[in-house]
Amino acid sequence: MSPAAGRLDEGAGPLVRPYTMTGGRTRPAVGAGLDMISIVVAARERVDWGELQPEHARILRRCRTPVSVAELSAQLDIPLTVVKVLVGDLVAAGDVAARAPAPAADHPEAHVLQAVLDGIRRL
Repeated sequence: MSPAAGRLDEGAGPLVRPYTMTGGRTRPAVGAGLDMISIVVAARERVDWGELQPEHARILRRCRTPVSVAELSAQLDIPLTVVKVLVGDLVAAGDVAARAPAPAADHPEAHVLQAVLDGIRRL
């Protein structure tokens, strides 16, 4: 084996093309509402880890605590579009739950919070 071939084999891991991780899919089958700030968390304890693709397993391990799709992409060094497809697979299998963060309009206004705080102080 030539020295050049050895170097190519050592670095083969990062040369995996994103479409091989998703089977050529570019969009999630489920979870079309996923975006980069969607929060993902494991929905159940997985016992049959051997049935998962390595990338699915890596994502599921990171989702033991809530994490955004963008954070998963950065932490696992997988393109965002690929992470969306893989998370969609895990949502479809019931392994993770994903939701968009609450919009700012759903949060109480500052004057309402101040009124509640003032009421508590009077107690």
